[in-house]
Amino acid sequence: MKRNIVIAAVTAAALIGGGTATALATTGDDQGSARQAANTRLSDDDGRDDQDGADAQDDRDDDAARAASADVTASEAIASALKHTPGTAVSAELDDEDDSAKVIWKVDVLSGDNGWHSVRVDPSNGKVLGSQADDEDDTAQVRAALKGSSVTAEEAAKAAKAAAGKGTVTSVDLDEDGKNKSWEAETHKSGGAEQDWKIDLGTGKVTADRSDDQDDDSDDQD
Repeated sequence: MKRNIVIAAVTAAALIGGGTATALATTGDDQGSARQAANTRLSDDDGRDDQDGADAQDDRDDDAARAASADVTASEAIASALKHTPGTAVSAELDDEDDSAKVIWKVDVLSGDNGWHSVRVDPSNGKVLGSQADDEDDTAQVRAALKGSSVTAEEAAKAAKAAAGKGTVTSVDLDEDGKNKSWEAETHKSGGAEQDWKIDLGTGKVTADRSDDQDDDSDDQD
């Protein structure tokens, strides 16, 4: 009914003002198109937000499943990797092997001759599955960050484990950027809750970062 009234009004205006009626008709179409485009964008944005939330939850579920499947701790995996490939452990991560369903520990080791090695460790028994040489371009930066450090990656993993209580350490990594260099660790609890930690390179003091769940809650409130 409203559409018929608008058409009638436009027709009457055409008889009186000629080009004015065309302008009015065009304006109405443009407004309708703009409203339709805006609604489409809002719908798409809502869809992306929902998808992002689902993806984040899937990632947390995957990480929790990995943590639950590991009998070998991060510190034990690092010790096993260093026994196989002597040097300095710079990171350790519990992750899928080449995007397969098999979960392994990946430990990055910087050897005395500045060579990088990625060592794969079985999370069920601590045996080394193999290693390969890697090319990294931040060797000097890593060496500088570790200079004078008294806390190793293995010790950082143990400290994070103690701070997390029942949580499982799923990664340890050297943060060599910025002014406050430190070890960073991530833990997962059986319920899927994640927590990030910073471990001082000199004292071993553990500081809790905001958990990922807290970040998600903050985003939802925004």
